[in-house]
Amino acid sequence: MTRDPVRYAMIGGGEGAFIGPVHRIAAAIAGNCRLVAGALSSDAERARRSGEAIGLPPERSYASYDELLQGERERPAGERAEFVAIVTPNHVHAPAMIAALEAGFPVLCDKPLTDTLDAARAVEEAARRTGGLVGVTHTYTGYPMVRQARALVGSGELGAVRRVAVKYTQGWLGKQEDAVGKQAEWRIDPARSGLGGAFGDIGTHAFNLVEFITGERMSRLSAEIRAAVPGRSLDDDGAAMFHLEGGGRGTLVASQICTGDANGLEISVWCEEAGLHWRQEQPNSLRVARRGRPEEIWTPGADRTYLDETAMAVTRTPSGHPEGYLEAFANIYHDFAEAVRGRAPQRPVYAGLHDGIAGMRFIQAAYDSSARGGEWVDL
Repeated sequence: MTRDPVRYAMIGGGEGAFIGPVHRIAAAIAGNCRLVAGALSSDAERARRSGEAIGLPPERSYASYDELLQGERERPAGERAEFVAIVTPNHVHAPAMIAALEAGFPVLCDKPLTDTLDAARAVEEAARRTGGLVGVTHTYTGYPMVRQARALVGSGELGAVRRVAVKYTQGWLGKQEDAVGKQAEWRIDPARSGLGGAFGDIGTHAFNLVEFITGERMSRLSAEIRAAVPGRSLDDDGAAMFHLEGGGRGTLVASQICTGDANGLEISVWCEEAGLHWRQEQPNSLRVARRGRPEEIWTPGADRTYLDETAMAVTRTPSGHPEGYLEAFANIYHDFAEAVRGRAPQRPVYAGLHDGIAGMRFIQAAYDSSARGGEWVDL
């Protein structure tokens, strides 16, 4: 921990939450952040219990995000939170972000940026009006080997991107009886999740990974999205074909009904001279297959001096010591905290507001296309 860590407050992430504890652990690993306040639930009593459970002072465990923002603004400059992390269900993202920006707080928000594209545009307007900083936690771009893949494609040595295949498959919502408990209930509820089910929850990660590694925007898509489990209002399964602005083509699958799959995020990028292959469940290996040459397996490590500087910058341990999900998340917190203090790295790990809005455009375009029988839609 640095001598003067960046102080942050959290909205959401109380008892029963999955992603809130992940954020807090990641911030602790980052080493330059310290949680000082929270409004951890929309239920006042649950918020109180949640704050007590993680050791927040009672006077800084607030019953609502409005109270948190007001209470922290009134504290001396050297004590108040310096940024706000938002880890609520999607429908709270926009109002909480806008309120935080208008109160003068930078915001680091869990993905997707908002519940609808209109809400994302409202956040964009608030950021423009206030000049506030917004980051989005697209976790997988924090892995060293994902950043190495981007560097290899961006160097030009592999030639133009020709084809991309990305899939994000899970099986945890494969049956009707799976839709119970805090994590499942809001994700299948349009009032809280927003427009997207699986495509909003994990499809945005797949989309972001495509644009990050290729360095190109997705320009058009044709999608088929459905609720495979009877009675659901939101999608739990879908696929899309897409075009990249540089002329490459691709496919994207996002599904939460693939029985037996845990967190099956995989991406392949085929360029003119080589193919790159990365799996989230084996994140420390990047497979590079070149024409007429032996396959290469690239791995991270603080002693791997052949890696690109952007991959080295997010590598903590010597080779052979695995770094994974929590460390990738920590890289996001580290760089965002540095940005809050005016020390943003040249290529920060966290996704920017424009990336979050791009993700919402992707969700909207996919649903528009599917509603029209797979018609091609411009992003």
